[in-house]
Amino acid sequence: MDKKELQIAIGKRIRDLRELKNISQVDLAYACNFEKSNLSRIESGRTSPNIYTLYTIALKLEVELSELFQFEKK
Repeated sequence: MDKKELQIAIGKRIRDLRELKNISQVDLAYACNFEKSNLSRIESGRTSPNIYTLYTIALKLEVELSELFQFEKK
């Protein structure tokens, strides 16, 4: 898996977890103190979030950080 594929996989996992918990993108971005556009870029795989950003997202989704990396590998 290259960098771009990893970004996309993490973003999809974040989106899937957010939707599973019925949290809107706006609400999660607000809870994380992000702009909605920043969260959108993360979820679409257009940016590579740093570890603290991922930690913040996991905290607000009430999941372990490691859960953000539990995705199907190709």
